[in-house]
Amino acid sequence: MRSTVFNILFYACLAVFVLIAAALTLQPSPRPVRAVMRTACRTVRGLMRWVLGIRIQVRGTPPAGQPVIIASKHQSWADGFMMMAVTGDINFIIGTAIAKFPLVGRIVARSGATMVNSPGDRASDQSMQDVLNRAADDPRPLLIYPEGNLAAVGEAKRYRKGVHLMYETLNRPVVPVATNMGLRWPKNEWVKHPGPAVIAFLDPIPPGLPRDAFLPRLMTTIETRTRALEAEGLAQGRTDTETVS
Repeated sequence: MRSTVFNILFYACLAVFVLIAAALTLQPSPRPVRAVMRTACRTVRGLMRWVLGIRIQVRGTPPAGQPVIIASKHQSWADGFMMMAVTGDINFIIGTAIAKFPLVGRIVARSGATMVNSPGDRASDQSMQDVLNRAADDPRPLLIYPEGNLAAVGEAKRYRKGVHLMYETLNRPVVPVATNMGLRWPKNEWVKHPGPAVIAFLDPIPPGLPRDAFLPRLMTTIETRTRALEAEGLAQGRTDTETVS
């Protein structure tokens, strides 16, 4: 029952925030749109806590306001909302699939973020180059999901070359992020599960590593910590009391 209530409130709130943000795209500055996006993400965090009983635990220090690349594990549709909710004003790369939702593509573009076909794929090289050109003068953290797509709990997909292209071109530290969010909000599922969900900001990888050293290090760091967080979450029980349906 609580999952149904949450889903109704979630989509209703998003619709309201989308309409507000779409109207604000007419403003000359992207700041009002970004502020609405952050408010929407914090609202989703509140709904997860008070309706579903999902408590977000942040470990490590979110790199708010720092010119770094955030390379995060991606297990859940909640990931992007929670990253902006805990980090604040960030830039990000997002797949073009989001554009199927009315007005969202316009809002994303106005915020300064970029949609690409599939981060790291050859077909998206020009889009990625556009990202890098804009990001060079943008001091905000830049979020990317190195796998390019959602991964199920326990799954590790190939880490794509786009994250190294960003790391090499921008010459910025990369902050790996592990999570077990998929235990609470599984990908593409209506039913969610109460309990703690962890977002762990790990030690930055300094700039300067070659691709054949950087990608294995990034993948090992994120996946090792993610497996540990999954085991921790499962040891606590998939739910604190019972599944919310």
